[in-house]
Amino acid sequence: MAALGRNLTPFPKPSATAPFVQHGIYALIRHPLYTAVFCAAVGWSLVWQSVPASAVSLGLGVFFAAKARHEERWLREQFPEYAAYERRVRRFIPWIY
Repeated sequence: MAALGRNLTPFPKPSATAPFVQHGIYALIRHPLYTAVFCAAVGWSLVWQSVPASAVSLGLGVFFAAKARHEERWLREQFPEYAAYERRVRRFIPWIY
């Protein structure tokens, strides 16, 4: 949230005036907020040892993966340098995925 500042939005389409952020946490992963929410959901389901909560966490992971792919199409259109950023920085887990 600190790296995005006033450009933070719940909507996947970046605003026309938003700058391309590659510093801070965005130098390690492309979607840190999605990763944080997913990890919190998984942690919650583990704390409660809940199968339904685990299923919801899994569904949330699938949802965020789809949302990220959709969002990245818009980011490639808006920022020509995004393609190189995608090759350099992983989507959700640094150096892995």
